[in-house]
Amino acid sequence: MTPLELRETVPALESAAYLNWGAGGPSPRRVVDAAESTLEHHEYEAPTNEGQYPAAFDVYDESRAAVAGVLGADADEIALTESTTDGINRVAGAIDWEAGDVVVRTDLEHSAGTLPWQRLEAERGIEIRTLETERGRLDLESVKAAASEATLFCVSSLTWTHGTRLPISDIVDVAHDAGALVLVDAVQAPGQLPVDVGDWGADFVVAAGHKWLCAPFGSGFLYVRDGLVRERDLVPPAIGYRSVVDENAVDYRYEPGAKRFEVATASPAPYAGLTEAIDCLEEVGIETVRDRIETLTDRLKAGLSDEQLLSPRRYESGLVTIAVDEPEPTVERLSERGIVVRSLPGPEAIRASIHAFNTREDVDALLEES
Repeated sequence: MTPLELRETVPALESAAYLNWGAGGPSPRRVVDAAESTLEHHEYEAPTNEGQYPAAFDVYDESRAAVAGVLGADADEIALTESTTDGINRVAGAIDWEAGDVVVRTDLEHSAGTLPWQRLEAERGIEIRTLETERGRLDLESVKAAASEATLFCVSSLTWTHGTRLPISDIVDVAHDAGALVLVDAVQAPGQLPVDVGDWGADFVVAAGHKWLCAPFGSGFLYVRDGLVRERDLVPPAIGYRSVVDENAVDYRYEPGAKRFEVATASPAPYAGLTEAIDCLEEVGIETVRDRIETLTDRLKAGLSDEQLLSPRRYESGLVTIAVDEPEPTVERLSERGIVVRSLPGPEAIRASIHAFNTREDVDALLEES
C-alpha cells in the first residue's frame, strides 16, 4: 500500500490540508473500525463466550507485541499506558527519590517532561537542572557537566519545538557512565522514523500512538529496559491486578518486568486501534514513510527564507518550525483557509508537521499563505 492509498481512507484529510500530525494524527477508517469492532465484541459477545477480561487481555497482548515490533524491543519490555504524560508519571512515581536527587532535562521538553519533576521538586525536594539548547541543538559537553550529580536525565528524541534529533545514544552513554538513568520522550518518533531502543540503550522510553502512528487517543506505551526493575528495585506508584503475578496471593509480588507498570481495567478499544494502526504502517513501510516525509519537508523548506525557517534546513524530521510575528492569529487565519498547523509557546512561531500522507498541494497551500 502506498502512502497516498492510505490517505484516501482518512476522512479527516478530505476537507483540509492537515499539517498538525505532531499534535494528533487522524486515524484511517480501518483503525477506527478495529477499535469499534473490538468494543462491540467486548460488550456484546465476550460476556457469554470467553469473558470480557480474557477478551481484553488478548487485545493487550497483541498490542504489546505490535509496539515491541515498532520499537525493536521484546513484548515483556512494554507496558500499556494512556499517553506519554501518563508513562512519564508512572516512571517518576516508581523511583525512590530523596531530597537532593537531581533530574536533568533540556529547555525544550514538553510539559509532559517538566510537570512531573516540578511536583517532585515541591513535594520531595529533588533538584531540577535544565540544559540550555540553541535552535534545537544540545551540546554534549553540557550533558557531561551535568552527569556527575544526576539521578535521571529526561530528554526528547525529537524536539517538538524544532524537529531536531538529539544524540540519544551519546547522552545515554554519558549518563550511564555516571550512574544515572535515562528516560526518553519519544512520542514524535514512532510512525515517522525507524526506532530501535536497543541502539539507544535508554532505561525508559515513553510514547503514544495518537500522533504519527495515527492510532486513537488513549493508546500510550512505556518501554522498560529488561533487567532494570531488578537493578533499581522500581516500585510503581499504583498497584492492581495487572501489576502483580497473582492478584489473590496473600503476599503479592509485582510482575518482574514492564507489566508491573500496568494497573487495572482499561478499555481494549484504543489498543486494538493501535495494533491496527501499526499494521497500516507496516503495510506502507517505515522507510517509505520516512523518505516521503523528507521529500515533502524539503519542498516546504525550499520555499522558506533563512529568517523564516527555525528548524534545520537539512532533513531531520517532519516537524518544521516557521517564525511569524503573531503565531496564534496566524494559526487562526490559516485555519480559515483550510490549513491546519499549530502555534508554539516558544519560540515565536508556528509549527507544521508533515506526514507521508500529505501531498505537494498541502505543502504549496501553506507556502502560498506564509
